This record gives sequence, structure tokens and C-alpha cells, in this order.
Amino acid sequence: MDALTPVELARYSRHVLLPEIGGEGQTKLKAARVLVVGAGGLGSPAALYLAAAGVGTIGIADFDRVEVSNLHRQLLHSDATIGQPKTSSAAARLRETNPLIKVVEHTEGIHANNAETVFSGYNVIVDGTDNFGSRYLHNDAAVRVGVPVVFGSVYRFEGQVSVFAPHLGGPCYRCLFPEPPPPGSVPGCGEVGVIGALCGIVGSQQALEAIKLITGAGEPLIGRLLVHDVLRADSSTLQIQSQPHCPTCHPTEPPVPLDQATYDNMVCTPLSADFSTMSDSDYPWEISVTETKTLLDDPTKPTRLIDVREPREAEICKIEGADLIPMRQIPENMPTLPRDEHLLIHCHHGGRSMRVVQFLRNQGFTAVTNVGGGIDAWADQIEPGMLKY
Repeated sequence: MDALTPVELARYSRHVLLPEIGGEGQTKLKAARVLVVGAGGLGSPAALYLAAAGVGTIGIADFDRVEVSNLHRQLLHSDATIGQPKTSSAAARLRETNPLIKVVEHTEGIHANNAETVFSGYNVIVDGTDNFGSRYLHNDAAVRVGVPVVFGSVYRFEGQVSVFAPHLGGPCYRCLFPEPPPPGSVPGCGEVGVIGALCGIVGSQQALEAIKLITGAGEPLIGRLLVHDVLRADSSTLQIQSQPHCPTCHPTEPPVPLDQATYDNMVCTPLSADFSTMSDSDYPWEISVTETKTLLDDPTKPTRLIDVREPREAEICKIEGADLIPMRQIPENMPTLPRDEHLLIHCHHGGRSMRVVQFLRNQGFTAVTNVGGGIDAWADQIEPGMLKY
């Protein structure tokens, strides 16, 4: 491992001063190879901070080109690079940030035919993609080659971060979400929007987790899902357990070649749930607050409303009859949740509750539905006099 030069010592002096990193940790960063998949909203801050931190080799994988709609959150790019491949725009920006590092462009992106080969050349994978097919592919390939994945995602005003590393004793992405949600249940930021600065928070957190994995500093988010709600300026953590029967990280059969068609089919396209024809065996992933009110007022339908916000939020406003179970306490409360009632899950705006819905469905709950827009939409449409925050 090459020692730090005087120029590098001067550049990274604030890192070297940290006992948890020091010269040894900075030398590890210099020798490290980190692949950032997706040079977009999350990949931009992640790559910039990794470059500034002195990660010796940074790979950028993306097949897309820069568009004007990217610029409010994708800080690797600018007006001058609109129309250029994102990899070349990103590489130029990173080299300007730190000329001491090496940047490798993967212009074809990551797909089933190259994922294992590309991933095996890196120490850490930072997943900055925004679709389920890519996330499952990256997880499956990384598990096979024994490389940790630093996961991040954003939705409107809420983001989440975790580290999936079965070879280090933690769960993989499929342990948390065995299967993708059905089409249309989780819209992308192109449909519902995302606040740009949230991408900076989540992407920077991803860079931090990669640095911790490389240097050994602190405790990486292995087995934990960190959730940020930036409208409330609040964060919470959900414990994730490794599933002993997970077909990816605990396979019972020899692995077969990854099939791109499998991941291409994990596409979220618009889907509209017909509330009027909903049967007991066919519960939509999300309904509106008006539909929620109709269900709650119908004594013939066994329905339970669960509030997954924090207690301090419920002190400000709450829906009468809702049971308060904060998101982080859902796993330990699963044995008490009835499976013969329709569970309606709500939070502040609908982000945390959608993640709880997906979590519960993956644990075998079928009659569970998200309340779209959360209590904020309820205050607007059902109880106009309710306090808002």
C-alpha cells in the first residue's frame, strides 16, 4: 500500500487529524476502489465527497445523458454539459475536484451480463439508481462477488440509506424486500417530484458509509435502515434481519446466470386501483384519504388505522381511532397485528407508511394499504381545522 505523499497529507490533513481515520485510514482510502452506479441525484453528492475524501479510484457507471431536468439535484452536471453522457460530465467534474484520483467511466452502465465482472473490480458499490430492477440486479450481483452495497433512495421529502453486506454478517436487499412492489404502487420522482437538497443528504450519507466500510471507522448501517424525513427534520432507524431462507444470500441451489429480462420486468408503470370493486383478497397498495374515510365509516368492513409517526408528531395532531405504532417499532409489534382486518397505514405525507406497507406485505400481510398523502392530506381534505406541521 503506497504511503501518503506530502501533497496528499496536506490535502487530507483534516481526515488525518481524526483518530478514527488517521494516516492509516487515509492510506486505505487512497488504495480503495469505489463504484458509483448512477451519476444522478444520489450519485452526484456521493461521488463528489468520495473524490474529495481521496478515494483512489472511483468508477462511474451510467448510460444516460444530461438533461435540463436533472440540474436541480444532480450537481455533477451543469448547463454546459446538457446532452453529454453523464459519465463524461461526471468524470470531468470529479477530476476538477481532485486531480490526485483516478476516474473510470463505465458508459454502458450495469446490466446482467457485466454486473459481476465490473463489481468484482471494486471494494464498495454505491447504488444511486432509482428503479427496482437495477436495485435487485445490483444486490444479486454484489452478493455473488462478496462486495458491500451502500443503498440509497429518495421519495418526495423522505430518503433512506442502508448497507447490504451478507458477507459481513448482515442482510441483503432481498431480505428487506424479497420482491418488488407491483407496477404503479411506488411512483418515481419523475411522477411525484423530489426536493433536490434531500439528494445531497442521502448521497452524502452514502459516501460516509462507504468511507466507514473502507477505513473501519464507526459502525456502518449493516442491518439497519436509516430514514430521513426532511420536512420534520427527523430521522429514525429500522432494524433489518437477515432472512435464513433468502434465495440470494442463503441460496439452497447453485446460482444460475443473471437474466436481464428478469430485472427489466421489475418496472413501475401507472396502475389505478378500483376501490369500488376491491375484494377481501385484493387490497390495493394505496388509497386516498377520502377512500380511507369511507372504509373507516363502514361498520361492515373490519378496518384498523395505524399511525406510524413518532409520538411527538401525534401530540400535534392525530386521526381519531388511529393506533400509534412508530415505524421503528413495527417489526416487534407484528405478532399483535391482526391478519383478519384491513390495515390502513398512515404517516405524515405517505413516505414512511408506504415503506411499512411494503415491509408488512413482504412479511406475509396481504390486507395492508397505504394512506396516500398521510395525515397532511387528511387535514386538507377531511378535517380542515386540524393542526398541521
